[in-house]
Amino acid sequence: MDKLKVSISNIQKDIKIPTGIRLLVRKCCHAVLRAENMHGMYEVSVSFLDNAQIRELNHDYRNRDAATDVLSFPSGENRKFDINAETGAEMLGDIAISIPKVYEQAEHYGHSLQREFAYLTVHSMLHLLGYDHEQGGIAAVRMREKEEAVLAMLGLQRDSSYVINNEEG
Repeated sequence: MDKLKVSISNIQKDIKIPTGIRLLVRKCCHAVLRAENMHGMYEVSVSFLDNAQIRELNHDYRNRDAATDVLSFPSGENRKFDINAETGAEMLGDIAISIPKVYEQAEHYGHSLQREFAYLTVHSMLHLLGYDHEQGGIAAVRMREKEEAVLAMLGLQRDSSYVINNEEG
């Protein structure tokens, strides 16, 4: 039987987490595993942080002294994950999401908070599974395509096209 346990912790205290967001985050995690045809028992941890908290993690683990929107901490490589001795589940890793950045980016990009939470969760889950966009190129394109496919599965696809139409009509 396939099973995914998503543990969510709200570490920041400044911003109230909207109703339904925890369920949405869980749905996103499940959708990524479905899209990747992963079967088995899995665990993932998601933490909601403020900018100071995520900045500290970004500094400590990536040597970047700035707040960021999301960080991923995989618990394995090449889809070989640590096993929880008590449950037998594969531990995918940890996700840290900056709640202030979610709000800032949703406004900046002109989409809903739900879309931004979903995007960051899907993006981070793909990182846990080994996808990477840091070097650009085809790997970045492949990751973006997977993100958008999962978001479309959840009914949260982009509201606009990637193409800017400059024709006057």
